Amino acid sequence: MTTQHPGTGKGTGTGTGHRVEVTRGTQHVTVTIDGRVVAESRRPLLLSETGLPVRYYLPPQDVNLSLFEPTDTHTTCPFKGEAAYWTYLGTEGGGGPRPDVVWAYPDPIDSVAEIKDHLSFYDTVADISVKEAD
Repeated sequence: MTTQHPGTGKGTGTGTGHRVEVTRGTQHVTVTIDGRVVAESRRPLLLSETGLPVRYYLPPQDVNLSLFEPTDTHTTCPFKGEAAYWTYLGTEGGGGPRPDVVWAYPDPIDSVAEIKDHLSFYDTVADISVKEAD
């Protein structure tokens, strides 16, 4: 499945003032789904994009990937490239699977190359706690 990235439709291309910036962060980011910690990082990449909330992209080493399964879903963003998605598998006796809750850009466009293979979570499903570094 391939779809256009939300909020990046016609009229938001190069030259229209749309900006995407990636900065290295030092915040402590903890991601939980259904009360279970699925990721924890002190080295997030912060992606700021016109019209969207800041997204935290975490190194794959900081995500418990055994709790996720890749899906066939792919979306295309003209400002970042093609994203691949994973489903949270859920827990016995806990919440069930959460489809396409995390995504990454395996081959992002050059202007955001830093986010390659880093993972970001939908905050509508995952609880993303961010604490400033000490």
